[in-house]
Amino acid sequence: EDEEDEEMVEPKVGHDSELENQDKKQEVKKKKKAPPRELTEEEKQQILHSEEFLIFFDRTIRVIERALAEDTDIFFDYSGRELEEKDGDVQAGANLSFNRQFYDEHWSKHRVVTCMDWSLQYPELMVASYNNNEDAPHEPDGVALVWNMKFKKTTPEYVFHCQSSVMSVCFARFHPNLVVGGTYSGQIVLWDNRSHRRTPVQRTPLSAAAHTHPVYCVNVVGTQNAHNLITVSTDGKMCSWSLDMLSTPQESMELVYSKSKPVAVTGMAFPTGDVNNFVVGSEEGTVYTACRHGSKAGIGEVFEGHQGPVTGINCHMAVGPIDFSHLFVTSSFDWTVKLWTTKHNKPLYSFEDNADYVYDVMWSPVHPALFACVDGMGRLDLWNLNNDTEVPTASVAIEGASALNRVRWAQTGKEVAVGDSEGRIWIYDVGELAVPHNDEWTRFARTLVEIRANRADSEEEGAVEISA
Repeated sequence: EDEEDEEMVEPKVGHDSELENQDKKQEVKKKKKAPPRELTEEEKQQILHSEEFLIFFDRTIRVIERALAEDTDIFFDYSGRELEEKDGDVQAGANLSFNRQFYDEHWSKHRVVTCMDWSLQYPELMVASYNNNEDAPHEPDGVALVWNMKFKKTTPEYVFHCQSSVMSVCFARFHPNLVVGGTYSGQIVLWDNRSHRRTPVQRTPLSAAAHTHPVYCVNVVGTQNAHNLITVSTDGKMCSWSLDMLSTPQESMELVYSKSKPVAVTGMAFPTGDVNNFVVGSEEGTVYTACRHGSKAGIGEVFEGHQGPVTGINCHMAVGPIDFSHLFVTSSFDWTVKLWTTKHNKPLYSFEDNADYVYDVMWSPVHPALFACVDGMGRLDLWNLNNDTEVPTASVAIEGASALNRVRWAQTGKEVAVGDSEGRIWIYDVGELAVPHNDEWTRFARTLVEIRANRADSEEEGAVEISA
């Protein structure tokens, strides 16, 4: 038995010794390797001045500098290779990057994007309205297209049209299948994506009971069980409708100032969660607060500051620990965007960085101090007031300098859509700029205090100059 055990052990010992021998051989080889030779000064200089080294060093030093100075893609290639596949101007700085474009050769060409709206039920869906194509008199004057962000297809999800240019459009809140359009003729039209027809399933009558002037504002307000479609035309008429019955308005009201002057409404906005109080912008540049019901129904306060027609109006949207719902912004032909509070009838601040008509403005739905605006030079600006009130935090200029006349944030605040005068919609990813930090609300409250203090100082200086 002992002999057998020895025989079993022997191969093991032999195997181990073989491994040990290999290890020893490797160690001997390592010892035999000569240590790296120290380069002479001349050789060092030769390498440092060689073209190969200089090219490498020049490239690497820029990468390291970008890494130290920027919190962004340090390997960005400025030769333009990465941009060749994309349309438009995509070099939008650190915070804005081009995502995609919505355009249909048949339905969008030579039409101005007049309005846009994102669906609340299906956040990837967007509806856009378009005016008439003068080069195609036999085509319908008004078009509304539903686009889908989820899929990389180039055709619209739905195509709707009618016989008058569509000036305003919205998804009918609480009815994911319905799209509402306000037309140049004054008709309100209703399209249903469950219907196989591209024409409206309902439309309002062209009569004195409803609108007979262009409708630039359509808005569904209220709750799931109690909501109305609110529409306003440029003759100052406001109507409230039930979506079940568009034959007659449930209510109508004349928006008149000083009981005589009709307000030519160009824009309307309701504060978040409010169905009664709202603000309107007008063709003469004046802004008004207004009320649907009660003893103060109609036009209330007058807000003066713009020197040209008001093109866009939007109430503060981001919900957080501090209530900023009294704030709203307006854009105008006077090249400015103005910040207002319903508590004061003069602007809190005037943003004067544009050199053309500012066509639209909208608050971020998630960031309290962030808004976007677009102008006639094809520029999209993002203003983070916690960063700066003098210049935009991020800007991008659209290729070809088409006028941008509409801007809409997606619900998440991560993308912003802009519509141009050539029928194209451009979607931009906003990136980190869109994400609010926890302290943004308190910082914005401090920013507002500073803005008010500066305004008070300038008013005092103005008063001193007048008295002098």
